[in-house]
Amino acid sequence: MAAPQTATPTEYETAGEPPFSWRAILEIVQALALAVVISVVLNLFVVQVTEVRQNSMVPTPLQNDRVLVSKVDYRFGAPQRGDIIVFNPPIDSSIPYVKRVVALGGETIDLRNGRVFVNDRPIEFPETRGLQTQPQAPRVTYPFRVPEGEVFVLGDNRTQSSDSRTFGSVSVTNIIGKVILRFWPPDRLVFFEW
Repeated sequence: MAAPQTATPTEYETAGEPPFSWRAILEIVQALALAVVISVVLNLFVVQVTEVRQNSMVPTPLQNDRVLVSKVDYRFGAPQRGDIIVFNPPIDSSIPYVKRVVALGGETIDLRNGRVFVNDRPIEFPETRGLQTQPQAPRVTYPFRVPEGEVFVLGDNRTQSSDSRTFGSVSVTNIIGKVILRFWPPDRLVFFEW
């Protein structure tokens, strides 16, 4: 009588029962861990996604738009007039603000007859909405000299914006980054000037 034959691993595979592989699971776990590390590093040091929570920048970004924020721009240079930035406001707020830089450290901003002047020159942005730009809080008096290392920010939707007219200038150390892309909703995709 012949001895029974044992099945080889190749026969199991052809029968549709692949052997369990710890190595394959380990490779998947390693790939997922690497993806998480890369994502965290990118979010902490390079770029982050931010949801616009206010109507203060209408129509540039609208409320609930998603924007991509560069965290490296201001590591290599200073904010410039016209930049749209995301920052932690110098007031008690659980959300970051999105505003436009209007005046830089060392410059003097004035609000006269509903218009914005920086160093006695009128400053206009085509995206600005609202009939007039008026002061908001008595603690910010005009003309206002922006301290070095700070910026004066305004919302594009001037009548619906709580900005430097309310809380004063913003330290550059409070700036999270510069808005470079509006990507959501997809039909409003736009790159902002770098």
